[in-house]
Amino acid sequence: MPNQQVIRLMIKARWIVPIVPAGRVYEDCALVINGQQIEAILPIAEAEKRYRAEQTVSLERHVLMPGLINTHGHAAMSLLRGFADDHPLDTWLNDHIWPAEARLVDGEFVRDGTELALAEMIKSGTSCFADMYFYPEQAAQVTRRAHMRAQIAFPVLDFATNWGEGPDDYINKGLALHDEYRADDLIRIAFGPHAPYTVSDEPLKRIAVLAQELEAPIHIHLHESAKEVADSLEQHGKRPIERLHELGILSPLAQCVHMTQVDDSDIEALAGSGSHVIHCPESNLKLASGFSPVAKLTAAGVNVALGTDGAASNNDLSMLGELHTAALLAKAVAGDASALSAHQALQMATLNGARALGIDDIAGSLEPGKAADIVAFELDELCAEPNYDIVATLVYNNRAVKASHLWVAGKALLLSGHLQTLNERDIAAKARHWAKKVRQPAKPS
Repeated sequence: MPNQQVIRLMIKARWIVPIVPAGRVYEDCALVINGQQIEAILPIAEAEKRYRAEQTVSLERHVLMPGLINTHGHAAMSLLRGFADDHPLDTWLNDHIWPAEARLVDGEFVRDGTELALAEMIKSGTSCFADMYFYPEQAAQVTRRAHMRAQIAFPVLDFATNWGEGPDDYINKGLALHDEYRADDLIRIAFGPHAPYTVSDEPLKRIAVLAQELEAPIHIHLHESAKEVADSLEQHGKRPIERLHELGILSPLAQCVHMTQVDDSDIEALAGSGSHVIHCPESNLKLASGFSPVAKLTAAGVNVALGTDGAASNNDLSMLGELHTAALLAKAVAGDASALSAHQALQMATLNGARALGIDDIAGSLEPGKAADIVAFELDELCAEPNYDIVATLVYNNRAVKASHLWVAGKALLLSGHLQTLNERDIAAKARHWAKKVRQPAKPS
């Protein structure tokens, strides 16, 4: 047809869940991709009439939706998956994780562990993630090569680690990394003060000022346990969130991870400052950290997004699994079966995540002009039948679906279940190599 517009890619699907408009599901439609962006969503017949695609992908038993956004994790800790299970948070950190990190973590560990995490996330439908870990320059390089979208937060702590000598060193290295990726279209750099109990007032004040100047996010563990709150009351005479508010940390740039210990004053501070909450239900359950009151936070106007946390405390990076747990837990905590609908839960893992990361103009929904960050989930299991509501199937019956395709900015990262930008065999071999090192007992000091 002479008037057809030539486009690069057309994806035909049985269902499309765009997230925006909210609550909508399109059936037997096509997603039209022009370059790195979404051009249109149209009924298949109309799309074929108006466009001529250089490549067409037909997905007859699939649902298309925005790629899932994992808003909190420690990617390289995938190499510590299952290493120190079944311990309380303080014991897990102080007696197991931190000693292992001091012994093992270097640039090579972070490079290989991040690759393992990326492969797992891509194969489970995640197109974008937020990370906080040592050697963030390695994580950024690996992520960029894999063509994944990410926010990489550089850690800041009061004490020395393998990566830095103290707060000034961490911040200076992080600022250099921020400059390096300032113009990158996939990677954004964030400040990552670890937690109120590991970062003192002066570094937090400096971070608050620099974040505002650079318009860079602040990613911080907050109100993760009752002990954290109690210790802060004893040491500072105030709750951790109150202290952070006074230091200038709370703002629309703040991403508050966990928030399991929440009272009305905390909710008021979050809502008033425009800060975001990153909910990690499976990690919180495993470490017995508590329950984030998602329904109350949402009702107060707080943006709540989802994260898996690291594989050392989860033990997987599946956002579908996290969605399932979050949806059920929110109902139990609120004592209300309607507290969080399937559509609302799915929005937490997509558009809400994009809002928390400050990229909702780019990602989080399938809309013309947004980046073509797209996942296709295939329904090929018997337990997917019958299907009355595709969104409910995705949220409540995640065993019925599996990610088959994933695109980021229009580039294929997963096709028919096969990785396109990472070598699965090499990644698995490196993981087994590291497992031998992790198992080795620490040398006597």
